Amino acid sequence: MIVYIRLLKESFGFAMNALRNNKLRTFLSLLGVTIGIFSIIAVLAAVDSLDRKIKKDLSSLDSKTIFIFKYPFGPSNVPRWKIEQFPEMNYEEYLYLKNNCTKTGTLSYQYFTNNQNIKNESVTASSVSIRPCTFEYADIDLLELGEGRFFNESESNTGRNCIVLGYDIADALFSGSNAMNKEVRLYGQRFTVIGVLKKVGERMVSIGPNPDNSAYIPLNKVRAMYGDSNDAFTPIIVAKPIVGATLEDAQDEITQKLRLKRGLKSSDDNNFFVNLLKGAADQIESIISSLNLMGWIIALFSLLVGGFGIANIMFVSVKERTNQIGIQKSLGAKRKFILFQFLFEAVILCLFGGLVGIFLVWIIAVILSAALDFEFVLSFGKILLGSGLAIFIGLLAGIIPAYSAAKLDPVEAIRSGM
Repeated sequence: MIVYIRLLKESFGFAMNALRNNKLRTFLSLLGVTIGIFSIIAVLAAVDSLDRKIKKDLSSLDSKTIFIFKYPFGPSNVPRWKIEQFPEMNYEEYLYLKNNCTKTGTLSYQYFTNNQNIKNESVTASSVSIRPCTFEYADIDLLELGEGRFFNESESNTGRNCIVLGYDIADALFSGSNAMNKEVRLYGQRFTVIGVLKKVGERMVSIGPNPDNSAYIPLNKVRAMYGDSNDAFTPIIVAKPIVGATLEDAQDEITQKLRLKRGLKSSDDNNFFVNLLKGAADQIESIISSLNLMGWIIALFSLLVGGFGIANIMFVSVKERTNQIGIQKSLGAKRKFILFQFLFEAVILCLFGGLVGIFLVWIIAVILSAALDFEFVLSFGKILLGSGLAIFIGLLAGIIPAYSAAKLDPVEAIRSGM
């Protein structure tokens, strides 16, 4: 063991000598490894950070959330012209599903609609996402209240003039002061603020607009004002299965009940879509996997070039130290000693180049995280991966030069070196 520790120490010394004595040549050889490790770790860390951000954003909605909608969330075999002829969801269907489905625990009805301006006296919040919905929506979207409360069942059913503001909207209208029980104007009417949401921050993935820039009002208030067949409002029913029921069970029951409600025959196709959030999450996961694969392919080309560079510098090193190898072997050094000496040197050089690449990724991660509203994460696992790849490339690049050095004849080596 002591012999190998000394061997490693000597190899480290030879590697440092190569860096000091042949700066340009070694720098150019290491550049390929540095770029390769930088590329692959940067891409993997970026994709990993993106994946974490997307999963964090999607965590605000339960992965078992079901969306009953006129349109599909993804590709469909149903022609677009046929989908356009499907009937919209309506309030009666919402009540029917709510009262007849035994496998759904929470079920809400909401509208997607155009953005509006909200006024507080002379102050206006522009382009606010208005979210007319029933009272269950707070549990569906897991909304967190910073102040006040969400409207209750009675207020939802009667369509009371109450409103819950997103954090940024409340801040814009009331300049950071208390918004509770104040009145704002929307759709030409006055609404009393009964709640303000906690700040969510930027979301990369969201079903609908960001809650920070949204305002929530009872859906029945909008129905009373504009009726049920206004083109400005697109209805959707959102549901969650009860505890103990599978997503598939709830999905099948909703499909069966809604077909019954709409009077569809067994031979008729569904004229609605039961979309799963899990399906959207799976599609995102597939995209993330594709990005990872592309990152590996791009970076492996750089690592290949870097490996050739390290192999080249090791062949030159063997050539320059042929006389020294001959002397070592004539004094009793075994083949494996010479082999490990050059192999360790190649690994140390590659590891040095890889660590420089990882350090550059860390610097860029710190700068981007500080400059953008996005946490760029360089995990310990990615650092280990980069270091492991550098060592692997060092072994591959150094094995042939090290083997050629180990099999040199001592007499010929001394003679050729003189």
